[in-house]
Amino acid sequence: MINFIKRKIAKYKLMTTKQEFGYKLKSFQLEGYGKIDYAHWLNPFSYSMIVSSSQLNFFKKFINNGDFVIDIGANIGDTGLPMGLAAGAGGTVLALEPNPHLYKILKVNSTLNKDKLNLIPLPYAATKEDGEFYYNSSEATFNNGGISKLKSKFHGKYELEEKINGVNLDRLLRSEYSSLLSSLTCIKVDTEGYDKDILLSLRSIIDEFKPSIMFEVFKKLNKEDRFELYDLFKNSGYDLFKFDDFDLNASTKQIEREEMNNWRHFEVYATYEKTSTV
Repeated sequence: MINFIKRKIAKYKLMTTKQEFGYKLKSFQLEGYGKIDYAHWLNPFSYSMIVSSSQLNFFKKFINNGDFVIDIGANIGDTGLPMGLAAGAGGTVLALEPNPHLYKILKVNSTLNKDKLNLIPLPYAATKEDGEFYYNSSEATFNNGGISKLKSKFHGKYELEEKINGVNLDRLLRSEYSSLLSSLTCIKVDTEGYDKDILLSLRSIIDEFKPSIMFEVFKKLNKEDRFELYDLFKNSGYDLFKFDDFDLNASTKQIEREEMNNWRHFEVYATYEKTSTV
């Protein structure tokens, strides 16, 4: 019991103490790819960068070699890495991460494994309009968090000292990456409750290019927001699936509109073909 209490106190101290964390270069072996290098963020709450074959094969259901994919809320690159490996060196991962603590690690990871993937990091949040936004986190380590136009503690009491930049991604894609849009096959969004607004802002991109979409149903979303998310895709010819992890062996279930309120917080992928069996 004493050791348990000590661990709880140590964890609380870490979560409530602002500090900078560096990184350490590490590597792992991946079947068919050999040695994969990555920058391990020394924040104790950071996500793992090690990719298994089963995790990679999950992304290969949606991404082919040479594809253009987008990772919105890229963190340090923990999903951008397997997405990039699936797309290969001839493909492109556009990875958006506005949190400067996370972005500095994402940027390092974008310089690694250049013979196996092409990851382009951007220090932006995807927003309805270009502008500056507040960024808050539930942890002083800023391992995660979300944005707001006005001061808000919706995502936690810890606020970045400087505002972050938001960009209208539709305009950015059409102006800077128009040559890649014809090969757009997958968009992943994980932005702590802002997913719906981002996906609505990308409605014309989604309708035109029909990429597979992975997004989060945030625990604080109300019933109307959940139904709006479902309708956004179902009305455009998509099927929606709840999945438990970015892993080929994880549990997957096709869901109907009324089931959007069955779980407090969960992940969804949406695929365009109604006959899809992924």
